Amino acid sequence: MVIVMQAQATQNDVDIVTKKLVEAGLQYYLSQGEARTIIGVIGDEKSIAQLPVDVFPGVEKSIAVTESYKLVSREFRHEDTVIDVQGTKIGGRHLGIMAGPCAVESLDQLLEAASAVKRAGAQFLRGGAYKPRTSPYSFQGLEEKGLELLAEARERTGLKIVTEVLDSSAVDIVSQYADVLQIGTRNMQNFTLLKTVGKSDKPVLLKRGLAATISEWLNAAEYIMSEGNYNVILCERGIRTFETYTRNTLDLGAVAAVKSLSHLPVIVDPSHGTGHWKMVRPMARAAVAAGADGLIIEVHPNPAEALCDGNQSLTPENFSLLMDEVGAIAAITGKAIP
Repeated sequence: MVIVMQAQATQNDVDIVTKKLVEAGLQYYLSQGEARTIIGVIGDEKSIAQLPVDVFPGVEKSIAVTESYKLVSREFRHEDTVIDVQGTKIGGRHLGIMAGPCAVESLDQLLEAASAVKRAGAQFLRGGAYKPRTSPYSFQGLEEKGLELLAEARERTGLKIVTEVLDSSAVDIVSQYADVLQIGTRNMQNFTLLKTVGKSDKPVLLKRGLAATISEWLNAAEYIMSEGNYNVILCERGIRTFETYTRNTLDLGAVAAVKSLSHLPVIVDPSHGTGHWKMVRPMARAAVAAGADGLIIEVHPNPAEALCDGNQSLTPENFSLLMDEVGAIAAITGKAIP
């Protein structure tokens, strides 16, 4: 259930309502909007139904949330959520750009990529220190050494770091280095991992699963938020269909759907969504036109020598062109690259 407080409700009114909820054994989550306070209520349906919520002081109305994802839903929070990553914002009018190599390979490679994407206007450096690969014989990443290199790149460029965490045991160590914790497509329904990052104070980038429905994706975000971490960024990265020409099928319709169903920001990964570098720029343009709150792009100084995903990586020159193009489109949609 969602409780909508009156515009003139006082803090004392809010305190009385939340006290009643706690006494009934229910959990609550506050959302402070521009005009009024919204209280999300989670718990036993019978206990919720027995509460005379509408007669509590300062309550305007109560709304039953029919979807299984409560905190993620647009019903819980009408305004778009803006995620603030140490001063860099994603969501609302802010278009966040994350770019860098698929994997951290060396300090020289990482710094060259970081410098290039920084010059072009990216605010975040993406790069995998731990790589979940389909084959056990493929490059698995530099692990903690890779995290150290990412931290050095941040020190030299000022870019925020986005990197993937593979399991619950690695959350603490990755959190020491990363500014945003990425949950990859293979882990979208790793519920133990979702709960663990939900207890973290780090923003979480949650990629859509290979064959996940929009509802399953939003429910995965609910796992994170239900543990207290409201800083969730959704990422559409393509789903697996019968099509074989592209690596995945990039579902830009999901961007429009999620913007309607949820208040969370959603970004798009056209690199994994297509698997072909020549398709990345046009699909990035389309994503921003569709209302995406940001992009995550694979950029490598020399894609031909990349240890992974070279086929879908842009050169620094092509990334610079992409930034000029999406910047112009963002202006039309009312967004801007900070």
